Amino acid sequence: MTPTQKIVAFIDGSIYSESVCHHAAWIAERTGAAVDLIHVLGPRDTSGKRDHSGAIALGARTALLQELAELDAQRSKLMSHRGRAILDDAQAILDKDGVTGINTRLRHGDVVEAVAEVEGDARVIIVGKRGEDADFAKGHLGSNLERIVRTSTRPVFVASRAFKPIARVLVAYDGGASAMKAVDHIARSPLFQGLSIHVVTVGAASAEVEKGLANAKAMLKAAGLEAATSVLPGQPEKALADLVDTQGYDMLVMGAYGHSRIRSLVIGSTTTAMIRACKVPVVLMR
Repeated sequence: MTPTQKIVAFIDGSIYSESVCHHAAWIAERTGAAVDLIHVLGPRDTSGKRDHSGAIALGARTALLQELAELDAQRSKLMSHRGRAILDDAQAILDKDGVTGINTRLRHGDVVEAVAEVEGDARVIIVGKRGEDADFAKGHLGSNLERIVRTSTRPVFVASRAFKPIARVLVAYDGGASAMKAVDHIARSPLFQGLSIHVVTVGAASAEVEKGLANAKAMLKAAGLEAATSVLPGQPEKALADLVDTQGYDMLVMGAYGHSRIRSLVIGSTTTAMIRACKVPVVLMR
């Protein structure tokens, strides 16, 4: 990845937005990349053309329709002002964190369409684990997050609820194409230089598994990164989540899909479980 590529951070005003900003600043500091802050106004935030006529008595139809249209227009304007305020607050956080190259964008439409439009020159896409209803949906992922992971061609950095400095990185490696891509990404990116890296395969040890881990370690070593490797028994989602908690890892990197998953249809079940379970950022590679 070239230094000219941007960090694209999507913020929605949720409790995760501040964390998204701090993580964007951390990546910017280590890579020298500029940051694009994007807030997307969805259709329900901007629509001013809803048909209310079915609920209006005939005698008051014209006047009330006009009044409702004006209220919808006011709401749309207020949502735009709110979006701009969210972006201004986010820029202030990045300014305080020492980031100099910041661009803010207020976009209209669907967030996945926005990702598709901006990811061409993106180093990474940063999103919060959950959206504006985060406090009411602690057991669920944001629907936009799952859609973004399914469609984005760039690494997706899923920010945790709160930022803390990142020093120790756990890499989930299953030998699949997306896991191999994750290791290659780590080797090529300045983001991981100087960090402690542990590459783990969950399952039964075998000659094939050991060979895969050895190859991953060699690729990282060629890039100047020293990495430990190990094989853990158990189910991936539980074993990895327990390892993150008990060993104090600060970030998890993994392929978004296992090599046996139907990529075009669903996000891998292990991936979904890991994002739900982990209290640290998760970087996903397709």
